[in-house]
Amino acid sequence: MSGRTEHASQWIYQGVWRVLVDWFRVPKEPPTLPVEPGDVIETFQPAPGFLRYLKFWFWLGLLPLDVAILVGWIVLTVFVPWLGILLFPVAFILAVVPDIIVFVALHLRYDTTWYVMTRRSLRIRRGVWVIREVTITFENVQNIRVSQGPVQRHFAIADVVVETAGAGGDSHEKGFQVTNQGLIEGIQDPQHVRTLILDRLRGSKTAGLGDDEAESRPARAWTPRHDAVLREIRDALAAIPS
Repeated sequence: MSGRTEHASQWIYQGVWRVLVDWFRVPKEPPTLPVEPGDVIETFQPAPGFLRYLKFWFWLGLLPLDVAILVGWIVLTVFVPWLGILLFPVAFILAVVPDIIVFVALHLRYDTTWYVMTRRSLRIRRGVWVIREVTITFENVQNIRVSQGPVQRHFAIADVVVETAGAGGDSHEKGFQVTNQGLIEGIQDPQHVRTLILDRLRGSKTAGLGDDEAESRPARAWTPRHDAVLREIRDALAAIPS
């Protein structure tokens, strides 16, 4: 029975999705990025567990409300039968319509979320009514971290947060620099995505990741030219009258 219900819900959603795509001109294809010759573009979406994660919070939030509406309607029908029968359509709409709207919204959020990565940058797209795209150049990345709560662990997903230096001027809040973030949410293998980004950061000459690259550079050897420059400086200082 549950399988048939899920299949029917998917069928209804596919119809709604096609209508919304035409109405709101939602791009059916993932976003694009400039690709240099020989570059490889990575395109992916959140894992299926992310949709189950969203539905978990959906049921956790709306199920108590549905139960409250049902219990209230039953109590009203027991004590005032005619009023309960009269208000049945209202109770049904209040209990069912929000569930349908949120269910469709969750699927839309899942289906419209895209991540595109090239050797130089990352682009994130999400949204239906308002489509938002964030492009992050790896040269500006300051930190990459993986975030995973207990519920996310249950659904075997995690978020990868890409932090960059604040754009549009140096913004400060309570003495700290405000940074921009690119959120790659609902990923099944966050360490793999983090490694992909780190590889691209190491390949960028101006990424400035810190000591890792500095330590990997070989030390320059001392040459006779350095001795000559030091002697010139010494002679110039000696010629200055005291």
